[in-house]
Amino acid sequence: MLEKQEKRHRRHKRVRAKIYGTAKIPRFCVFRSAKHIYAQLINDEEGKTLMAVSDLKIKKNKSQDKWSKVTKAKEVGGLIAKEALEKKIERVIFDRGGYKYYGRIKALAEGAREGGLKF
Repeated sequence: MLEKQEKRHRRHKRVRAKIYGTAKIPRFCVFRSAKHIYAQLINDEEGKTLMAVSDLKIKKNKSQDKWSKVTKAKEVGGLIAKEALEKKIERVIFDRGGYKYYGRIKALAEGAREGGLKF
């Protein structure tokens, strides 16, 4: 029987075989851990990360201490969209990293769309 993590890696390989990021349309890559969520824009032609954002980068205040993981994910999506638009990146290819498009992954994508990114 395969472990959860190994199954995710297999799904991620399958997804990555079909998508490819460029300088104009980078790959929007997502990683989700038990506590945090990370997103980065990657140019696969040069093998470089253009920018990276996580919920650790969000400025903390008292009200944010009680935010759910989904709310934090949506904020991360909005933050990376804002930074991408400053660098004149409007379109991206979404790489969900082998995760189901549900919960935090969906919230991150919706936050990025609301921030102005097009998938």
